Amino acid sequence: MGHPQLEAVLAELDNNRDYREALYKHFHQHPELSLQEFETADRIEQELKSYGVSTIYRLGDTGVVALIENGEGPVVAARGDIDALPVAERSDKEYAATGATQIDKTTGKETPVAHSCGHDFHITALLGATQALMQQRAAWSGTFMAVFQPAEEIAAGAQLLVEQGIVDKLPKPDVYLGQHVLASLPGGAVGTRVGAVMSEASSIEVTLFGKGSHGSMPHLSVDPIVLGASIISRLQTVVSREVPPFETAVISVGSFHAGTKSNIIPETAVLQLNTRAFTKEVAAQLHEAIERIVIKECEAARCPQPPEFRYYDQFPLTDNNENATLRVRAAFDEFFGADSVELAPVPASEDFSIIPDAFGTPYTFWGLGGFADQANAPGNHSPEFVPDLQPTLDRGTAALIVAAAEWLF
Repeated sequence: MGHPQLEAVLAELDNNRDYREALYKHFHQHPELSLQEFETADRIEQELKSYGVSTIYRLGDTGVVALIENGEGPVVAARGDIDALPVAERSDKEYAATGATQIDKTTGKETPVAHSCGHDFHITALLGATQALMQQRAAWSGTFMAVFQPAEEIAAGAQLLVEQGIVDKLPKPDVYLGQHVLASLPGGAVGTRVGAVMSEASSIEVTLFGKGSHGSMPHLSVDPIVLGASIISRLQTVVSREVPPFETAVISVGSFHAGTKSNIIPETAVLQLNTRAFTKEVAAQLHEAIERIVIKECEAARCPQPPEFRYYDQFPLTDNNENATLRVRAAFDEFFGADSVELAPVPASEDFSIIPDAFGTPYTFWGLGGFADQANAPGNHSPEFVPDLQPTLDRGTAALIVAAAEWLF
């Protein structure tokens, strides 16, 4: 295609395909929960050393950053997230993580674990790209930074690496690259877009305070269950009646816990909510509406004390830089042809942007199609979410190399 140096690097993928597939299967069969990715991080570091990478930073217990300094030129960073989910895999793959469990430190209980979001592909693709760039150092010039980030699933890993000094210890990148395997794209496709690509998200725990009583004497109570039901119903009007129709917004109530017995009206109830939005302004509007409605409903119910709100698992908006994204899209169009597509906004969320924002660096993030049978593909986080091994692994590895080449070649 007129890029002999880049083609030389991509040719390495043919040479080491068996190795990369075996490595992917290892990570798939050994998933680890957020902030507990100890064996995963150790194996990543072991592989990097085997490639000849000599500059490796361990940030926190499980964050790994590799730096390849290869003469004068731009600094390109690429991120792969490494954590898995508390999900029991349900697939017929011969390399399925059947029976994989881990003690969840937040609950103290043993839980099944699986890479039901595709992070095993992200790890292996970034390792494969790093290996190929190391083996063909004569083909490019500059610095390549491979960021293996823990705890994306709980929106804690990127912030942890910032707190551990990634901005002070590593050179400032000229661009920060990332990708995510998805079911919403055709198998083998790479898709990106300028602007908002993944939503801002927040989880909110709301505690309602009532007044307990015997079930036969409800007039002596302030019933938090009835109050919670009223709040849930009223919250459904926020998106339909307060958010402009041309904006995208979601409010979900995923959990409602109260009471222990049929004839006891409890003193408290706890709701867990989740919000999604594609602008910071709409996200703020959702949070204001939730607090306003909850507070006023509590006042109307005569609650003995105001409700409490706890925000957690907060993901920032992923908002692709225009210049960086157009450069990568042009490269994808040239090298992948019809497999380079426009990505529709994804209502899922990411903590990817936290690190480039801390550096003050432009970023671009793209999707990677994982299933040939897209019509029947399970969504991320499903127990059945195990993307096709190929061409997903080769395409994800190649996409990182082709994107980085826009700056390094």
